[in-house]
Amino acid sequence: MTRTLTRRRFIRISAATAGLGALAAGHLVRAEVAPVTWRGTMLGAVATIEIHDEDRSRAERLIVLACAEARRLERLFSLYLEDSALVALNRTGILIDPAAEIVDLLSAAQRYATLTGGLFDVTVQPLWELYAGHFARDDADPAGPPPAAIAAALARVGSHRLSVSRDRIVMPRGMAVTLNGIAQGYVTDKVVDLLRAHGVTHSLVDMGEARAIGSRPDGRPWEVGIADPDVVGQTKTVLPIVDRAVSTSGGYGCQFDVGARFNHLFDPKSGGCARRYRSVTTVSRSATAADALSTAFSLMPENEIRSLLPRADIDRVHLIDAAGKAVDLSA
Repeated sequence: MTRTLTRRRFIRISAATAGLGALAAGHLVRAEVAPVTWRGTMLGAVATIEIHDEDRSRAERLIVLACAEARRLERLFSLYLEDSALVALNRTGILIDPAAEIVDLLSAAQRYATLTGGLFDVTVQPLWELYAGHFARDDADPAGPPPAAIAAALARVGSHRLSVSRDRIVMPRGMAVTLNGIAQGYVTDKVVDLLRAHGVTHSLVDMGEARAIGSRPDGRPWEVGIADPDVVGQTKTVLPIVDRAVSTSGGYGCQFDVGARFNHLFDPKSGGCARRYRSVTTVSRSATAADALSTAFSLMPENEIRSLLPRADIDRVHLIDAAGKAVDLSA
């Protein structure tokens, strides 16, 4: 049987294709200035960078710099590059003198784990391996892995057992980390930091998560479309954003079985899969926060999400529940 493994997030970016006259950071963006756009893949996801700048050659140089920075970070965080820092950690259980970025990212992950009562957990990779291996078999039980196998995988899960410091990262052998619920947001933030440092005031960056720098050149918000979980290629709603990041998590993005009962959004407490919402979209100043918390909120009831918003650096949450009803929560 072939598993349905599609991209976890489906965010359609509706970006300006021609600049309109507007004052931005004290200078006029001319109407004839077209954006410089790069499209490719990063950390296994479709990625784009769009820069609006009067100096096209400068924008092209910045695209090169941004892509180089993203690739450098990918070599740290990837589960699939054999020489990545993450693969080395999972293989040996220890990293000595780790790169500052992997320390920062894992430290952030532990903060989100604490904030969400352990529902955000980067050590759920053993659950992924269990479910992927189970449903890859021709004779897979459609009811999912047996309870004993789930319990055995859960015994290898728990971010509180991951020790992170500037000189080393250590975890018990047999555990494994995945950064797929946070790394794309972090890389997006780092690319935005680089572009801002070079004076970019109008840009849209999507390294698997979308984040806007400023507004569109004409002063209007960027538009981020939230996909319809039931219709591929259709947009359910559109969010206007200025200087904000958007992340969407939904079980429909990566399903292990043809019945769509089992997906990649794992509950680190029960070992089951998220089924409470069809999708969860978060809006934040930080793509890292939006990424991590769209994942964790997928496992939380609405009242618990609402209670966390004042402490979570999340401006807005857009939920599509199991019945298809849309609910908006604001900080």
